[in-house]
Amino acid sequence: MQQHLVISAIGHEQPGLLKELTSAILDSGCSIEDSRMVLLGTKFTIQLLVSGSWSAVAKLEAMLPGLKQRLTLTILSKRTEARSSNRTLMPYAVEAISINQPGIIHELTYFFANRNITIEELSTRCYPAPHTEAPLFSVSLIIHLPADLSIAVLREQFMELCDNLNLDAILEPIRGR
Repeated sequence: MQQHLVISAIGHEQPGLLKELTSAILDSGCSIEDSRMVLLGTKFTIQLLVSGSWSAVAKLEAMLPGLKQRLTLTILSKRTEARSSNRTLMPYAVEAISINQPGIIHELTYFFANRNITIEELSTRCYPAPHTEAPLFSVSLIIHLPADLSIAVLREQFMELCDNLNLDAILEPIRGR
């Protein structure tokens, strides 16, 4: 039976860091099922979902303290279970852009939480606008909507929220996921 382990690591960006992490995963007999990596400022950050036999995952767990020390990383790991598929949920993408202002993420997460809508992924980015250099903010979410939810009503409420926050936004289904 497959075992699953979530690993989060953060440290200074350095050449070969991904090679070292993926080598340890391969050497333990585990496989990467899902991952996210990004440089935030000067910090390398990664989140991995790995799977393998019980002994392979245990071997990887035993290797993590050595990796932590050798690569000067902060590493957290936690056993987890495979996520079950829920066919009654529909994946939707949310994209929004605006002038950078405090509270955008809070307002969006509050909106979806109040409707019992699960946020699967969230990413944000601040960047200067072309020509004007005004500080812009973009956010991307993947949400899961119950099949019995009225999309028209949700879209109307969402667009009203976006108008109030001065966000240029879309809410659209994700195909083939």
